[in-house]
Amino acid sequence: MANPAFHLSDFDAPDLSSAPLATPRVALTVVVPTLNAAPRLAAALQSVSFADEIIVVDAGSSDDTLGVARAHGAQVMSIGRTTIGMQRNAGIAAARNAWILALDSDEVVTEELRASLARVCADQSPIGRAYKVRSRNWHLGRELRHGPWGRDWKVRVFSRDARFNAARVHERIQSSAPVAALDGALLHWPYDDLAHQIVKIAQYAKWSAEDMRAHGRHAHVRDIIARPIWRFVRDYVLFSGWRDGVAGFVVSVASAFSVFLKYASLWFSSEAV
Repeated sequence: MANPAFHLSDFDAPDLSSAPLATPRVALTVVVPTLNAAPRLAAALQSVSFADEIIVVDAGSSDDTLGVARAHGAQVMSIGRTTIGMQRNAGIAAARNAWILALDSDEVVTEELRASLARVCADQSPIGRAYKVRSRNWHLGRELRHGPWGRDWKVRVFSRDARFNAARVHERIQSSAPVAALDGALLHWPYDDLAHQIVKIAQYAKWSAEDMRAHGRHAHVRDIIARPIWRFVRDYVLFSGWRDGVAGFVVSVASAFSVFLKYASLWFSSEAV
């Protein structure tokens, strides 16, 4: 079943759809990895129209992702199924600008972040520098202001000499550069609904188990039992996920379930060898 259409006005969030776009171009390359991202991609690309280069790196979409990308002036690269980190790296390698913004197709750049990026990109000597950006996450009809989602910072702005690792899940930038924080945020809608979250959790658990096994990790019974319990306590109690109401409880349970699936998958993959 196709994902529902994505409109910023559907959410209790700043509406960037009417933000002024007639601003000077910024010497920034935005790299966006995609796979069947058509419903949300337009909003992401509209929010970075100030960048003078946008590269969409597609992993084999069967929907209109490539058409949406081209309609918004993006350069398109198709590289087939691979990890998100490798998609990002392909786009970074093709970039003509010194500064890179790694953007996901379900994220939108705020006006405050646009201004921060313009200031950063005025310096064309970025070697040895990187910036983290705060993600503001919406799920289950509200912004998740607490729990792990409420303290979500990622390194997303860096020089084009940096690269991501090859992990299938939670890829990270490989750089020893000191990291500073930028003003502004990325507005992020990670899931269409709860069912979509559970499907992604199952897939990511499988990939995480494969990554762990490739590094020689093995699961124990205590991992399957204790780690999910600890994740729930951490997210819901220590990180104050309870302050997000029912949504906070649900996402904390889902997070614990993801940990359970990851270690259960690792256990059974090891048993099969």
